[in-house]
Amino acid sequence: MAQVNRVGLVKKANVAELVFFSGTMDCGKSTLALQMDHNHRARGRGGVRFSCNDRAGDSTISSRLGLRTDAVEVLDSTDFWDEVVARRTNGLRVDYLICDEAQFYSPLQVEQLARVVDEMEVDVFAFGITSDFRTRLFPGSQRLIELADKVQVLQVEALCWCGRRATQNARTVDGIMVVEGDQVMVGDVAPQNTGDDTAHVEDTLPLETVPVQDTLPMDTAPAQVVGYETLCRRHYMRRVTAHAANLMAGEDQPLPFDIDACLWPGAGAVRRS
Repeated sequence: MAQVNRVGLVKKANVAELVFFSGTMDCGKSTLALQMDHNHRARGRGGVRFSCNDRAGDSTISSRLGLRTDAVEVLDSTDFWDEVVARRTNGLRVDYLICDEAQFYSPLQVEQLARVVDEMEVDVFAFGITSDFRTRLFPGSQRLIELADKVQVLQVEALCWCGRRATQNARTVDGIMVVEGDQVMVGDVAPQNTGDDTAHVEDTLPLETVPVQDTLPMDTAPAQVVGYETLCRRHYMRRVTAHAANLMAGEDQPLPFDIDACLWPGAGAVRRS
């Protein structure tokens, strides 16, 4: 409903916004996306859910709490302007968009979202990781930061294995942290029992193993397990993952050594025979 202010100018009570909710892995982005979708639908608003490379597979938004719902999979060819126009042309109500895993969107697609907000008065709520395992901004996240009306860092803190607030997303290969490789690579997202009390932190990407390029035949070549873990800045810079801390706790090390690697209960636990 339009309102008239004291100087006679027409002012809209509700103005559509592009809001980017960001955070590390495991901080509840997808859970919030599903909750916001529920709240808006409960008030009679019509919306469309989008996702890209969700942990549960294509065309899905899922959370680690077990919640999941269907969504439109965002492809390289997806045009958000066309998506909204097509639905409205068919008589569907589109008041808002839920855009999960927005870090994987292209800068052009983010610009399309901004145009949908400005020219169609559609609210856009985007959710995604800000930076990759090299601490470099994802192109989609960077464009969202540049164009969003609001950028909100989620207050639910993911934790490093040491108990500090996790601020970095680390990629591991067979438990060893790496800082080189493709920006987007799927990895292990489910906790696994490795027998060494290693804490495996979930990620937003589905499970996949990456074969090692070797001289062995393809059917006998070993496979490296790619995983993701959230770390505090200190242990990211030192490349100390939960697996590495566990190994350090069981070794005789010359002083000085990173003594706090062994302080977090469970992280440095070593079985003694």
